[in-house]
Amino acid sequence: MNTHQVRRLPKKTVVVISIIIVLAFIIFYMIQDLKEKKITEVLATIGHTNITQLKVINKLNVEDKDTKYQSSVYKVIFYDKDLQQSCIGFIHQERDNQYTKDLNCE
Repeated sequence: MNTHQVRRLPKKTVVVISIIIVLAFIIFYMIQDLKEKKITEVLATIGHTNITQLKVINKLNVEDKDTKYQSSVYKVIFYDKDLQQSCIGFIHQERDNQYTKDLNCE
């Protein structure tokens, strides 16, 4: 007969693992929320003040080949209530926190 004994994890280890998982989810959602608030402020300075359903799809770090300057590009999707249109596109963060937009609103 083949009898296998399964060794159970101690309760303390299970509690520590559960706490780490919960903290990871909390940190993830906090980072997402802060990113969306930042992009909301940036869109307000660019000219889209009344927006809803903002979602930051991703953030890319890019480098200019000539100047070797690193910057960030955010891909966003949102609904602009003033234009009554859904917009998708890119927001490019340049030097001195200057932002440019490449948005397509339909």
